[in-house]
Amino acid sequence: MAKKKSKRKWSQDVTDKSDAMDLEDGVFKQRSAKKIADSLKASAEHSDRRKTGPFRSAMSMLNFYINRAGRQLSKSRLATLDKAKNELRKDFGKEPKH
Repeated sequence: MAKKKSKRKWSQDVTDKSDAMDLEDGVFKQRSAKKIADSLKASAEHSDRRKTGPFRSAMSMLNFYINRAGRQLSKSRLATLDKAKNELRKDFGKEPKH
């Protein structure tokens, strides 16, 4: 018997229902790298379910999204998400990579 394919991907479920933190709806669809970073920071700091520090949790979720979206991301979208990584580093007092 063939396995019935789900219309939703498992990665979307992880993004929507992460046990690490509750994300703001549409966080990764925002146009501003600063808004994405601020939202991820707030979510990570307010989560009591994360297994690591807030910076690592926020950065992991951002990297997870970028890796799972892969080739579907436009160059401009990927650039915005990469800028969001640097904004996250600044927000947490880490040295941004250039």
